Amino acid sequence: MNPDRARLPPPIVLSFAASDPSGGAGLQADLMTLSAIGCHPLSVTTALTVQDTVGVASVLAIDAGWVEDQARALLADMPVAAFKIGLLGSVENALVIAEIIADYPDLPLIVDPVLASGRGDELADDEMIASLRQALLPLTTILTPNTLEARRLVAAEDDDDEAPALAVCAQRLLSFGCQYVLLTGTHDQTPRVVNSLYGGAAGGLLRSDSWDRLPGSYHGSGCTLASALAAYLAKGLPISDAVRAAQEYTWGALAAGFRAGRGQYLPDRFFQWRTGQGYLDG
Repeated sequence: MNPDRARLPPPIVLSFAASDPSGGAGLQADLMTLSAIGCHPLSVTTALTVQDTVGVASVLAIDAGWVEDQARALLADMPVAAFKIGLLGSVENALVIAEIIADYPDLPLIVDPVLASGRGDELADDEMIASLRQALLPLTTILTPNTLEARRLVAAEDDDDEAPALAVCAQRLLSFGCQYVLLTGTHDQTPRVVNSLYGGAAGGLLRSDSWDRLPGSYHGSGCTLASALAAYLAKGLPISDAVRAAQEYTWGALAAGFRAGRGQYLPDRFFQWRTGQGYLDG
């Protein structure tokens, strides 16, 4: 092959997230998912963590100036087709990331609002949640909260003791400015997992997908779904098709998951290679 021959790169996706040394969630999950679906992943580290498959012991936020420098250097060098945001690390990081994303209004942004670990370790305080709502949600194409995250994001002082219905949560989240909300049912006590997409001109329910509830709990399932969404949107799929394809990929990765440590199962993000399917194109 001629070394000078020009080759078009695969779709490039930039992820802002924290490093997870266990490889279960965070940047490591994003990089594996994006690669498995045929994209080239770029990464901006927002925080360093001490964690394993059991839980998160500590978080060290990266200085916001470093976060900005990482992103600006990459964006000046390579054409990005989509953004994905996970754990922010700090209010300052949320604000600087919002400034960066605002410079690329035509690119899809997928936000996975990481507010706590699977064990329940707090990863975002009220100030960080407020900055997420005010600075990033107005720029968001698809927000991917589970039911616990959705209710925490929309919590208001005038709410009574009864948690708001999920459809109400979706409407409130859309009112913050995001275009679509994909509410995931992984934390519900239901026989099947039901994921619901809200948005569009009327802000109503656009699609609802039901999946067999797999036994056990998984570390990084939300990261996997959000990154898969970013990958399929970067590859040009329409919103509804990308949502369906991302769910199919995520369910496959979870179904093929394995227990590497003492805690949660890890998704096998390269399951399609072990079953001979190759890239999943949706």
